[in-house]
Amino acid sequence: MFSQPELTYFIITSCLLIIAPGPDIVFLITQSVRHGPKAGIFTALGLASGNLIHTAAAALGISTVFQNSVTAFSILKYLGVCYLLYLAFQVFTNADSHDDLQFDSCKKGISFFIRGFLMNVLNPKVALFFLAFIPQFVSIGSINIGLEMLFYGVLFTSLVIIIFGSIGLFAGKLYKRAPTGLITHQFFRLLIGSIFISLAVRLFLLQP
Repeated sequence: MFSQPELTYFIITSCLLIIAPGPDIVFLITQSVRHGPKAGIFTALGLASGNLIHTAAAALGISTVFQNSVTAFSILKYLGVCYLLYLAFQVFTNADSHDDLQFDSCKKGISFFIRGFLMNVLNPKVALFFLAFIPQFVSIGSINIGLEMLFYGVLFTSLVIIIFGSIGLFAGKLYKRAPTGLITHQFFRLLIGSIFISLAVRLFLLQP
């Protein structure tokens, strides 16, 4: 079912696609630098888990709805835009100078996981990517097309966990070295909020 050359090619291609600059990596780095390495790891896990939803949707043919329906594509896109603007609003309206940077509970970990998960799931471009990318590696005439797609989707997700987790951990190290002070904190908050807004604009302009 799976030849070694094909698996090797899939892994290499996937790694290159995962590390390519995009909204997910930008989001991951902002969360990691602002909240620390633990937040980066939980965000990475959330982003990766979103890929499993897109994999299942592609295997079941649900992703074709977003490919063929402008309305469905737009609904998912606008939900993603609203979510990013909500995150920007949270950043701009958080009055605490340092408390919002603390990562001190399992509840916070779940919160960052959910952030990453929603960031990934509410991006219709990711759904279309899985619909276009994974079927290329499915064996022609296979009677287990859905099973093969799930296998490749899980493999891709595993690679995302490793690569994004490493990026989140590394970027999170900068958290401890970040300069302190109210002015610096306010500038950093403005920068993060602006990044969320730019991601929302980028998603808003996305065409099916």
